[in-house]
Parts: sequence; structure tokens; C-alpha cells
Amino acid sequence: MDAQFTAEDFPGGLRACMEAILMVADQPQHAADLARVLGVGEQEARAALERLRSQYDEEGRGFELRHTARGWQFASRAQYEQVVSAFVTDGQTARLSQAALEALAIVAYKQPVTRAQVAAIRGVNSDGVIRSLTVRGLVREDGVDEDSRAALLVTSGLFLEHLGLESLDQLPPLAPFLPERETTNVPDGE
Repeated sequence: MDAQFTAEDFPGGLRACMEAILMVADQPQHAADLARVLGVGEQEARAALERLRSQYDEEGRGFELRHTARGWQFASRAQYEQVVSAFVTDGQTARLSQAALEALAIVAYKQPVTRAQVAAIRGVNSDGVIRSLTVRGLVREDGVDEDSRAALLVTSGLFLEHLGLESLDQLPPLAPFLPERETTNVPDGE
């Protein structure tokens, strides 16, 4: 995909464009992919990412631009884990939101599943809900999807414990909760 624009057409230039993309990405991004989308060289993209990371480190932000084998992504700094955990679980110790229940059900019945697959099924970005479920210990990452390099999500032992189940085989079948098949004009046996 060749960019129909240049990053410098936007306020803040390449830096701001990269921040905007990384902010909405549901998985780590490689410098080469960012370079392609933004119409710059891979070396230029990598240098811009390194500058962003250094700047966030120098400013003492509560988040960092992290680089791993899977790519670049924003993440909360480890020293703020207690604060983030308190925020994510505040007022939610007893009940899960409807969105969290939907995402948890998708993970439980479709696992292993990626964040993007959960979002596709729900029809909305589910990153915040998945983070909440992860902080609560109900969902965890377990491996990487070979095609997309996205983390695979599965339910945890705590999930089974909360539901009083010994294994996922004890989850109730979904068939009784699915809408009835529409009747067709095709006679039986065809």
C-alpha cells in the first residue's frame, strides 16, 4: 500500500502519525509496516520510533513505547502497575460489565483467540475490556498466532474457579441460546 499522503502533511509530522497509529493498534507494529503505511523508509521509521521512546523515557511519562520481538507498542510502565490495577478493578470487584461478559464469553468458547478476533465478533474495539479481564486474572495470553503474530487469549484457572468448573468441557452448550434457524421452502430430504 503506497501512502496517498506524506506524514509531514499532518500537524506533528511523522512523530504524531506514528503516535496516532500506535494508539489504536491492537497489537505491536513493526517499523517496516509503519514505514510502508506512512510512505517513509524503514530506517527513518525506526529512528523516529527510537526518538519517541527516548523522549517518553526522559519526560518520565506513565507509559512507554516498548519494543519487543513482536514489534512496537505503547504500554504502562511497570512501576505504575498498582495504580493501573486499582483503576481497572475499581468498583468492579463483584460484577463485570456487559462488554466484559461478552468478551469473556467469546474467549471462553472460541479460545485460543486474538484481540482482533474478539473485536470482530463483538463489532467494537475490545482492548480495554480484555485488559480489564487480564488484570482480574480471568484471561491470559498463551502463545502467538502464526499468521498475524498477535497474542492468543485463553481463559485462566481463576475463570474456571469462579464458575465452579473443573474444565472448559463443562461450559454449557451455546445451541440453546442461539437464534432459531430460519425456515426455508426446501422440502425435507433435499
